[in-house]
Amino acid sequence: MIRQFELVERVRAYDPGADEDALNRAYVFSMKAHGSQERASGDPYFSHPLEVADILTKMKLDSASIVTALLHDTVEDTDATLDQIEQLFGKEIARLVDGVTKLSRIELQSDQSKHAENFRKLVLAMSEDIRVLLVKLADRLHNMQTLHYIRSPEKRKRIALETMEIYAPLAERMGMQQMKDELEDLAFAELNPEARDSITQRLKFLREQGGDMVGRIIDELKRTLAEGGLQALIVGREKSPYSIWRKMQRKNIGFEQLSDIMAFRIAVADVGQCYQALGILHSRYSMVPGRFKDYISTPKPNAYRSLHTGVIGPERQRIEIQIRTREMHEVAEFGVAAHWKYKQDGSRQPARQVEGRQYRWLRELLDILEKASGPEEFLEHTKLEMFQDQVFCFTPKGDLIALPRGATPVDFAYAVHSEVGDTCVGAKINGRIMPLRSELHNGDQVEIVTSRAQTPSPAWERFVVSGKARAHIRRFIRTQQRAQYLALGRAILQKAFRQEGHEFSEKALDTALKKFKCDSVDDLYAIVGEGIQTGREVINTVFPGSKPGAKGDKVVPLGPHRGRQRKSKDLAVPITGLIPGMAVHFAGCCHPLPGDRIVGIVTTGKGVTIHTIDCDTLESFADSPERWLDVAWEVDSGGEDGHVGRIHVVIANEPGSLGNLTTVIGKAGGNITNLKITNRSIDFFEMMIDVEVTDLRHLTNIIAALRASPLINSVERARG
Repeated sequence: MIRQFELVERVRAYDPGADEDALNRAYVFSMKAHGSQERASGDPYFSHPLEVADILTKMKLDSASIVTALLHDTVEDTDATLDQIEQLFGKEIARLVDGVTKLSRIELQSDQSKHAENFRKLVLAMSEDIRVLLVKLADRLHNMQTLHYIRSPEKRKRIALETMEIYAPLAERMGMQQMKDELEDLAFAELNPEARDSITQRLKFLREQGGDMVGRIIDELKRTLAEGGLQALIVGREKSPYSIWRKMQRKNIGFEQLSDIMAFRIAVADVGQCYQALGILHSRYSMVPGRFKDYISTPKPNAYRSLHTGVIGPERQRIEIQIRTREMHEVAEFGVAAHWKYKQDGSRQPARQVEGRQYRWLRELLDILEKASGPEEFLEHTKLEMFQDQVFCFTPKGDLIALPRGATPVDFAYAVHSEVGDTCVGAKINGRIMPLRSELHNGDQVEIVTSRAQTPSPAWERFVVSGKARAHIRRFIRTQQRAQYLALGRAILQKAFRQEGHEFSEKALDTALKKFKCDSVDDLYAIVGEGIQTGREVINTVFPGSKPGAKGDKVVPLGPHRGRQRKSKDLAVPITGLIPGMAVHFAGCCHPLPGDRIVGIVTTGKGVTIHTIDCDTLESFADSPERWLDVAWEVDSGGEDGHVGRIHVVIANEPGSLGNLTTVIGKAGGNITNLKITNRSIDFFEMMIDVEVTDLRHLTNIIAALRASPLINSVERARG
């Protein structure tokens, strides 16, 4: 355990102007606060904040960060308060400590909620001061180094998984490669010890077989560069076991097929010498195709800059070479922390003045935080946002946009700006109009086509992969769904009042709010529209003693094909203007169209599903009359919105018959959305075709046109 004077000396070694008094007071305060507390290892608890502070001194962080490290657990695990810390150490330290402190004293519903809320608070705190995250990462690193002392296997696994999913990607986004590698490897040792041991044994065998091969390769690379007139610092580094395992998994290859187990780093004076070194090496050694990457001209989002190349190098070994300047190397190892380092003269370079690409991801996390409905959803979207495998695409102006692998033009649109994403209607990829669900690849140039009339589609959520896109789409769906449920619930209650012969008024509903635990009438509308409560239950509460069907409303279904007694249209709930897929769903069994006689079935949590009055599925709801709802199309319900009608076609097995069928449908203004062959023989094919039409008359016209074709044997509207 590092002693008090040693810690102060370490900080003074790189920062002669460090606040010694604050460091000494923090050391003593933390030691007294933690008192006789012990860790799982049996060591005094105070050893933990001390080790965290030691990790930060190796990054050469300012004295405020070191003081925060010493105090970071005092508020959470001792009787110390933030007010005490503010009085003794000032507002800046209190703010930093508060950012790192977990919300352990807040009662939350579950461990998942607690974890998500802690992470949400961390993101908010680090958005104001990135040092919060630096202290948190050092805290997590020491906890992982001592993870094996925890007895519970479930707790060890949970902590390791959390480290792999959240903290290692955060370190990577911060550009802190060294810390990321160590966190991943420690988590890997807990989550998959057999795989790690296997890779470690193979690496040990290679080292024994190769002897001092690394040294010989470095010597030859130095000679090669010297002959080209370049002096450079060269180091060899072995890939971490987790990096090797992940690459084997991702590329589905064996250990023997890996070409970059050893990476050699060449540090030169300036950018010009980087490209000069690359030219010397490529002229001397054969380059491995597809292994060259230029992160100097297009840096990674975390500000990482370097040239990567693979060559058949000295001793005919396939090796990876990374070429960078010394400044780039420092940023590559320590990331954002490198900007907090002190110059030789002791002047500071605070990170808050180094705004750039590496902070874009943090702003995007804050955007997700604003759109997410709760901590768990925020955590889910954040995991997506920090997904490590990335593709780099360009805007038409040449700006670089980094996205998770598998991203689509919709993800790209939201990465450009949330408004661009919300109004996206189409995309050009490398000059060609492509579907919005197309997968983007490295180097694609993407142009987004927008329209003010467009809104996010619920279908987008099925194929977007970035957290920002998903958070925006879900928020839109939530607000739209509530608006739809409100409109539907209001219409259902108005109908229920008319059935009972009462005049509808919101004031009458106030008496029902308490029973249904609603804060407002709008909340009551929403739960009725969503199907959580029925209009009949609300009526019974507002008018106690009323009987179902008191005014002659025959609500009990008499069987699907015999139908129900249709009420007058003023008692039917209109469904126009309700977006399908939100409060209203059109049944896939009967595909109702404007013009059909329809009935609604209220489904808890989904709103209303619309069926045709003769749908066979209605038989299963015969015993639940309270779930039946009279609904009606309004006069203009066909409109311009497409509805899907399904037809069953028997077609002759002759050349040109399928072309004839699609031509007839196209000329009649229909659009085929799906086609499935259900039966085939030598003479005939049977198929089910989904056609987008405006209403029942439109579908009937298409069926008539198809029946007139000599190649089409029969056409019927499909049921079920």
